Amino acid sequence: MEWYTILAIVLGVLIGIAAGFAGGFLYRKKVAEREIGSAEAEATRLINEAIRNGENRKKEMLLEAKDEIHKSRTENDREVKERRAELTKQERRLEQKETTLDKKTEAFERKEEELNKRLTNAAQTQAEAEKIRQQQLETLEQLSGLTQEQAKQYLLDSIESDVRHDAAMKIKEIEQQLKDEAEEKGREIIATAIQRCAADHAAETTVSVVPLPNDEMKGRIIGREGRNIRTLETITGVDLIIDDTPEAITVSSFDPVRREVARLALEKLIVDGRIHPTRIEDMVEKARKEVDRTIREEGERACYETGVHNLNPELIKILGRQKYRTSYGQNVLNHSIEVAHIAGLMAAELGVDVAMAKRAGLLHDLGKAIDHEVEGSHVQLGADLARKYKENPVIVNAIEAHHGDVEPKTVIAVLIQAADAISAARPGARRENVENYIRRLQKLEELTNSYPGVEKSYAIQAGREVRIMVKPEVVSEDNMILLARDIAKKIEAELEYPGQIKVNVIRETKAVEFAK
Repeated sequence: MEWYTILAIVLGVLIGIAAGFAGGFLYRKKVAEREIGSAEAEATRLINEAIRNGENRKKEMLLEAKDEIHKSRTENDREVKERRAELTKQERRLEQKETTLDKKTEAFERKEEELNKRLTNAAQTQAEAEKIRQQQLETLEQLSGLTQEQAKQYLLDSIESDVRHDAAMKIKEIEQQLKDEAEEKGREIIATAIQRCAADHAAETTVSVVPLPNDEMKGRIIGREGRNIRTLETITGVDLIIDDTPEAITVSSFDPVRREVARLALEKLIVDGRIHPTRIEDMVEKARKEVDRTIREEGERACYETGVHNLNPELIKILGRQKYRTSYGQNVLNHSIEVAHIAGLMAAELGVDVAMAKRAGLLHDLGKAIDHEVEGSHVQLGADLARKYKENPVIVNAIEAHHGDVEPKTVIAVLIQAADAISAARPGARRENVENYIRRLQKLEELTNSYPGVEKSYAIQAGREVRIMVKPEVVSEDNMILLARDIAKKIEAELEYPGQIKVNVIRETKAVEFAK
């Protein structure tokens, strides 16, 4: 095939394609024009329809607005009418109130005028009355010869005198009645307290009897050449009486503490069976410790029996020491317990603090536990002890006032005075001779202890002998004789005693060593 043929075919194809493109373009253009025309027609229709709808809606809204405005106007008109009616009513009420107020004001003014008139009349009447009273006073002064002030003073003096006389008579009558009633009531209270507090009394003795298992024990207690009994008497300060009494030894001493220590030591030695000076010293020391324990227990027992609590432990020990103290033969601890009970009973009758009264009664003779060791009366010593251990001032005053040394400041102090007197006045409660005897022996020991070099001294044999232990490093063998003579002369000069007193000075040197 020739090239121009091929070229012709190609050109034909290209022309066909171009003609197709041109025809398609024209077709699409026509279609687009038709669509555009349809869209414009639709748009025009929609716009016209929207305009018609808007006009219709506008008309509806205008109608609704007109209706709303009409309703608002109608409502406002109604409210305005109601408010005008209410204002009209209020105006009418205000007018009525103003009218009423005017009437009241007028009435008040009329009353005020009437009152002013009355006040004026009253002032005139008062002036007239005062004038008449002055005339009457002048007439009375002329008749009586006294001025107004003189008459007033005379009347007051007369009334005061009458009143004073009547008051004095009434006071005297009341005082006598109270005194009679108080005496009767006091007797009743004291009698009741005594009846309710019945206590046993036993006279204190100065000897204790120690039973022996057999008479052979007497020889063992005496020891070889009397060394055992001499050692026991020396370190305890008692007098051992070994006589023909079967199976018994008598321990004699005016001091109950010494006597108790010696008795306990003897009983322990008898049970132990080993009796020699060293063992005696050990047993005496144990007995002293046991007595100390007993003192504490007795103090606690006294507190328990009387219901007194919260006492200082040191006060309890001092209170327990009263078990071994006597006053006119009466045991001081038992006496204190009895005073506490009596004071408590009387306090209950009078409506006073029972616990405080019992506490004061239990502690009132506290000083007697140490008055042989410290200078001063047992009243002052007891008050000082109570202050030292922070007792209540009421307790301190009761202790100071129970013998009348100071004025009682409380009812409790007076009750302690009465209770102390009741306890001491019971039949058989006290014995004067025992107290004087013990005081004489105490004075004898105090006198001998006042010399330098004296370690301790004991009055034994019922005061017929004083046994004096001296310090060997202070008092020599030669000075013993001079010391005994000086003490004997001082006893003769200062003491009163029946018979004679043996002055026995003992100087003992010991050497102790331990084998280890």
